[in-house]
Amino acid sequence: MKFGIVVFPGSNCDYDCQHVLSVVLGQETEMLWHESHDLKECDCIVLPGGFSYGDYLRTGAVARFSPVMESIRNFIEEGGLVVGICNGFQILVESQLLPGALLPNQKGHFICRHVHLRVENTDTPFTRLFYPGEVISIPIAHHQGNYFIPHSSLSNLQKNRQIIFRYCDIDGQINHATNPNGSIDSIAGIISSSQNVLGMMPHPERSSEAVLGSQDGKRIFLSIIQWWEEKHHAK
Repeated sequence: MKFGIVVFPGSNCDYDCQHVLSVVLGQETEMLWHESHDLKECDCIVLPGGFSYGDYLRTGAVARFSPVMESIRNFIEEGGLVVGICNGFQILVESQLLPGALLPNQKGHFICRHVHLRVENTDTPFTRLFYPGEVISIPIAHHQGNYFIPHSSLSNLQKNRQIIFRYCDIDGQINHATNPNGSIDSIAGIISSSQNVLGMMPHPERSSEAVLGSQDGKRIFLSIIQWWEEKHHAK
């Protein structure tokens, strides 16, 4: 399988993703420059974390106009898999490739720490190696991760099972105290209605090796690989 990792000015988690995908998981990777339309026949595109274009205006607001995003939009429409991590999630929302908005954290400061997440839907290409309700540990590192969506649209996310990860405690309980940034319904990650686009604020690439304290994030990438291999072996 071939992964493409988009590099924007200000990206700083691009080579972290490349390390996990190529060194840890042994997959082919391509670094995709933001000014290029060429996705180089990649099977899955990763929009990494960082500060694209210095987070001018709003996080992700400038990156949405990059030439590569036009190609990614077409790639998504054709069923291609895309993962947006932290700033990548913000870019997907700004590009209206995922619904909602990401606001400044409720307490107004940058948060960088491990959090617990409850896996809400395992019937996706990104979560098939988890079990429903499983509690995992993946770090966050953001200032603008407060997910918001109008209640009318939130009900659609809930009904369509588009909420993939929610912030919780170690026992899987969800309440105000377990929500680090004020996200509505404790949302940490969502999927598109077509199920081929995942946006999440936590960083799975930072929890893909035992030395980092958790390998839970690695299963997201392994889920993608397994899904892709099964799909193509079936042809």
